[in-house]
Amino acid sequence: MAFEKKKKGFFGRLSERIGDVILARPTIDEDFLDELEEILITSDIGMETTMTIIERLRSDIKHEYLREPQQVKDQLKKIIAELIDKGERHQLCQETPLIILMIGINGGGKTTSIGKIAHKCKMEGKSVMLAAADTFRAAASEQLVIWGERVGVNVIRHQEGADPSAVIFDAIQSAKAKGIDVLICDTAGRLQNKKNLMDELTKMNRIIDREYPEAARENLLVLDATTGKNAVSQAKEFNESADITGIVLTKLDGTAKGGIVITIADEFDMAVKYIGVGEGMEDLKAFDPAEFAGGIFDE
Repeated sequence: MAFEKKKKGFFGRLSERIGDVILARPTIDEDFLDELEEILITSDIGMETTMTIIERLRSDIKHEYLREPQQVKDQLKKIIAELIDKGERHQLCQETPLIILMIGINGGGKTTSIGKIAHKCKMEGKSVMLAAADTFRAAASEQLVIWGERVGVNVIRHQEGADPSAVIFDAIQSAKAKGIDVLICDTAGRLQNKKNLMDELTKMNRIIDREYPEAARENLLVLDATTGKNAVSQAKEFNESADITGIVLTKLDGTAKGGIVITIADEFDMAVKYIGVGEGMEDLKAFDPAEFAGGIFDE
């Protein structure tokens, strides 16, 4: 099971706390709901999302006559699963040619995620090319070249300090000429409060639209699960500069604050496409909403 590694982290802690409050209450009443509300909020599930969950649970308890603790636990799991389930949007676009623009701040696991997605696509029999459009850090291009060598795909790069959009332009021309199925573009680890970098992101999208309008698109936002509520702030800011089509949630291990998955899915209607559970080439798992919700409550 993909979530077994994290059982002692977010999942184990939340499951234990909810189990404790259920067992401690002989009746399912308002005091129980108040305690449950506090647990959800302190688990990095946002206030608005928590209130949505509690109101739905309160209604279900009343109208479906839920009286047993296990019934309430099962209903809570169902509510969370429905909140985070975005249907087919959890799947990476299978159309080709496909351009994937990878977005996110430095240190969030963006370059590693690019390598892992490239590996997945290649294992599916697709031709892949990488574009090193984070030209503000020499290390970024170097890291991407290393991943390109590991996966066995070409990397288009310019010198440090070059125009990032020029890299995107050249990569598109090369991908078109070679008939590449999937072009994955790295971008600068832009901080969400730096307007010039956000403007650069907008410019990249314009160039892609102009130079390769027939290509399918994915704008994937890479978020570090351990940053908790800060990741929610990043989702909001980046979504204003790019039409985010999905989330790659990294570092969802034993220390991760996994409640942000629920908040982002609910408040921004974003689909999580992949979760990173380790550093290995295979440690990027397709997100399964039912499995995620089950992992919170199942022992």
